[in-house]
Amino acid sequence: MTMAEITGFVADLDGVLTVRPGPDDGSPEISWGDTYFFYAPDGAVPTATQPFATLVTKNHPGDELSRLDRPDTFRLNVGAGRDAFAAATGRAPREAVPDDDTTDPGAVDTLIAHPVYGSLGWLAVVDPGPRTERAVRELLRTAHHLARARHERRAHTAPSGVITDR
Repeated sequence: MTMAEITGFVADLDGVLTVRPGPDDGSPEISWGDTYFFYAPDGAVPTATQPFATLVTKNHPGDELSRLDRPDTFRLNVGAGRDAFAAATGRAPREAVPDDDTTDPGAVDTLIAHPVYGSLGWLAVVDPGPRTERAVRELLRTAHHLARARHERRAHTAPSGVITDR
């Protein structure tokens, strides 16, 4: 799957805001060229939530294990949640990685726990391809559903934590 194919697939999900930082928007240079997917039916970047998926095109400080400095390499990151994470990895997000785990975070077309954010239920795939395409599509749907559910819960809760409408 190409970045354009992934972006097109996600754009077809309801309420998605796609953000591509660049030099003219005040975003940090390290984010330029990356893509962030938010559930934002109002079209505004949410201030109190993270994207539900990202496409990164380069190594970030402290996140070099996927070796994104290789030519034409990118990584899809998906906030899959506990259940999808456990189904994909065989363990809960906060469980320690088994000592015998030989997963290469830079392996292409391989679904892995995110090298940095796996403990938060994030999964990743470097250069998704035929082996991971079906899983990638399902994970993106799941992450979108989770983001929409969080948004809807917040929309029904006042800042004081009082439920205002159900």
